Amino acid sequence: MGSEAMKEAAEFIGNNLRLKTFPVAVKFLKDATEFPEKTRQPSVALGKRIAICQAVTMARVYGSIIGLTKDDLICVPGSIAFGFSQSNDSAESLSRLFCGGNYSKDEDAGLQEASSITRFEKGEYGAIVVAPLHRAPFDPDTIVLYGNPAQMMRAIQAWTYLKGIRVHGFFGGKVECSEYLISPFKKQEPRVAIPGMGDRVFSMTQDEEMVFAIPGRSLSEFVEGLKVAGNKVGAMYPVPVYLNFEPQFPTFFTKLGQELGIL
Repeated sequence: MGSEAMKEAAEFIGNNLRLKTFPVAVKFLKDATEFPEKTRQPSVALGKRIAICQAVTMARVYGSIIGLTKDDLICVPGSIAFGFSQSNDSAESLSRLFCGGNYSKDEDAGLQEASSITRFEKGEYGAIVVAPLHRAPFDPDTIVLYGNPAQMMRAIQAWTYLKGIRVHGFFGGKVECSEYLISPFKKQEPRVAIPGMGDRVFSMTQDEEMVFAIPGRSLSEFVEGLKVAGNKVGAMYPVPVYLNFEPQFPTFFTKLGQELGIL
């Protein structure tokens, strides 16, 4: 999809769902030499290392194009899951974090959960670039939308309209960046995610926000679904409330209304 078509798709999605923040495009790269022009690396532009979820927020709120390598990242679980650490066993390393933070009752539970998380192997990719979809100078691997549950409902309806397959959720309350960034790319399936602690502590994700993410190659289909899914019954966002009824008021209101010739 060309840049102008992506811009139109981004504007349609944002307007149709009335999103508060921009849809985000994500690309996984071999190294920083593939960063597009105007990419800002936090370690250079800000003199700071950040979390991956912070970069997503910079893209969706500020409209920035943010490039990340291991030198830009300070988030330990995110770095492990995205293959930016020296760990030769990312599941075992994540398990240690889960146990150390008392997120798992024991090593077996921690390893079982960590092994189920979608991850990149060490060195599989050397860089990530995130950008608002309408400004993305690349074909995205993953597209990410943040919104409230009703907005996510409409996004899911758009997907199921065309595919006939219900959308999977895979929740752990932590390292959710891998679920909404890596999973749609590696599995070529959409994901609904509930942002974890990092999103909420470090990247200003609000209590009511959820995430819907799709493979980048599915953008055109998603837009098509969003245009027509449920249109025969008026499905849209904001969800239209039913108003075709006659309200009933308390007895005192009714008596006074009768006395005053209103009723």
